[in-house]
Amino acid sequence: MPQVYLSLGSNLGDRLALLRDAVDRLGAAGLAVVAASPLYESEPWEVEPGQTESERPWFLNCVVAIETSLPPRMLLEHLQAIETALGRARPPGLTPEARRFTARTLDIDILFYGDEVISAPDDLHIPHLLAAERAFVLRPLADIAPDLTHPTLYRPVRELLEDLGDEHEVRLGSYPPRWFEH
Repeated sequence: MPQVYLSLGSNLGDRLALLRDAVDRLGAAGLAVVAASPLYESEPWEVEPGQTESERPWFLNCVVAIETSLPPRMLLEHLQAIETALGRARPPGLTPEARRFTARTLDIDILFYGDEVISAPDDLHIPHLLAAERAFVLRPLADIAPDLTHPTLYRPVRELLEDLGDEHEVRLGSYPPRWFEH
């Protein structure tokens, strides 16, 4: 079974409870959770012009490693169902630009699916197109898979993190190491 790395984030509601529920639902969906990073507090990457600091809630982010026999498209559908079940709204009629600014109860992205490279014309891109550019992805990923090699950049995660130019603040949260257990 391929090892799959997922990025989880939340900046609305009880962020910790939402991430715990998401991990529980991964397991309930038959996805074997094999590792979870510590939690990080992350400054939002996308900010709508004119928003004040208080209107930009920070994200709680982590990376989890799972094993699954589901093909990537079916896995994405399962992840989107978990997002929806935990309150993720995808308002109709928003442009892709406008969607970038929406706050989220839960966001789950497939970062890597084994060493596969997939670029579908819609919403499935593996590895995630921006994974190597985001500290809120690379820091937690380096905690659980520092030697994982990016399948198109041919560099390990730890090197990508060392050379990262992302200036958004990402700080280790003060949560228990096994935050995902109730």
